[in-house]
Amino acid sequence: MTDPAPASARLTLDPAFRVAPVSRRTFGAFVEHLGRCVYTGIFEPGHRGADADGLRTDVIELVRELGVSTVRYPGGNFVSGYRWEDGVGPVRNRPTRLDLAWHSTEPNTFGLDEFIRWTRKAGVEPMMAVNLGTRGVQEAVDLLEYCNLPSGTRLSDLRVTNGAAQPHGIRMWCLGNEMDGPWQIGHKTAEEYGRLAAETARAMRMIDPELELVACGSSGSGMPTFGQWEATVLEHAYDLVDYVSCHAYYQEQNGDLAGFLASAVNMENFIDDVVATADHVRAKRRAGKRINISFDEWNVWYMNQPASQTPRGGDWPVAPRLLEDHYNLADAVVVGSLLITLLRHSDRVTAASLAQLVNVIAPIMTEPGGGAWRQTTFHPFAQASRYATGDVLRVEPTSPTYPTAEYGDVPTLHAVATHDEHTAATTVFAVNRSLDTPLSLSMDTRALGSVRVAEAYQLTAQDPYVRNTADEPDRVFPRANSSVSGDRDGVAVLLPPMSWNVIRLEQAT
Repeated sequence: MTDPAPASARLTLDPAFRVAPVSRRTFGAFVEHLGRCVYTGIFEPGHRGADADGLRTDVIELVRELGVSTVRYPGGNFVSGYRWEDGVGPVRNRPTRLDLAWHSTEPNTFGLDEFIRWTRKAGVEPMMAVNLGTRGVQEAVDLLEYCNLPSGTRLSDLRVTNGAAQPHGIRMWCLGNEMDGPWQIGHKTAEEYGRLAAETARAMRMIDPELELVACGSSGSGMPTFGQWEATVLEHAYDLVDYVSCHAYYQEQNGDLAGFLASAVNMENFIDDVVATADHVRAKRRAGKRINISFDEWNVWYMNQPASQTPRGGDWPVAPRLLEDHYNLADAVVVGSLLITLLRHSDRVTAASLAQLVNVIAPIMTEPGGGAWRQTTFHPFAQASRYATGDVLRVEPTSPTYPTAEYGDVPTLHAVATHDEHTAATTVFAVNRSLDTPLSLSMDTRALGSVRVAEAYQLTAQDPYVRNTADEPDRVFPRANSSVSGDRDGVAVLLPPMSWNVIRLEQAT
């Protein structure tokens, strides 16, 4: 049986068609006290690779390689019952608590100050969430005082006593987590949460008016209150916050691989709807500023798998194996497509967090006492973070479509480009969603002048369900694409079926 003939697609690269600068915060991630994300993930005293603070250096090296910019902490659902004071001071004095969110026991041997030390070693910006589930304004202000004031108050001096002489300097703060979700500890109506978020933001800004604050949007576009929730919350908090959050997870369902590969269609629509709602509130209020989006939870997550089941009854384990999805090639292609979507909306999505970073629906996996390795989804994220620099360019690809049950006819090609005027480098990120047909992509590069192909990579495999494992961590990784050709008018490249592709162009000498 012969391979199908390639289909044709094309796009134009022009630095005049600028969307917005690439935001480094697009390449954020998420660490929650959930399963093994913290314990035996980033923190494992006694591990042969742990440093003096008990932080796994092999994980830190992979986080740097992944190119993570910000890390949201400590949740997630966990934060809605969290008392931050439990995780500071001498470890021997810290209480052990029940974590109601994930039916686990929290030993609090890793807390706020350990997290900040980890961020500095990993080279990432901390993004802090405050508990607006069981707590409120005073506790948020106390946390800010502890973190950011140099000294001279009870809580800032307590931080100094605890060994952190310099302020933590956290600029970005999430005002709670998924407060529209009935599963959330302290779940609230939009009116209740909107008022609390506004009151908390107002008090925090009395300490530091330059903070960047994120109000909770809907925890998913399928929520029955979606749209109305955002409108009501922003009616209360518009003038006091900078972002509204979006959360979205995707999975293949009922064997519909074609539909799964088109998941970014849902994310595109989600972003457009939230932007429209925020701008509607802006118009009503005649406000000068625009609210941006912090897409601070997104990923592939197989929620219906046994790995996603939390403990029950009298079992309250410490760091159980929860949500440890093992990702395949198709999952990596979808993650790449979702990254393309975030970049395409860089004018309004200026922060995002891949959920999560280690072990829990994560690009990095570890074994207690053992090694750390890259899942398939590690690679598109690392490449996007590395190569997306300068400005995002608006590209409007022309390509064939294919039918899906959920989204109708979907373009086979999903693409975006970035252009760095300082280096004159242009990078195209492209996904071929087709199950079986390669795409011959022609790129008009005349507006860039004389260019050459500096690098070209493809992430693909014959089997869409092939995975990396601890024993075979490099089954799926980016390989050079040798099919690239070009002349003074353009560049052509063959994109394999179900593939993530990176093509980097530089000025010809």
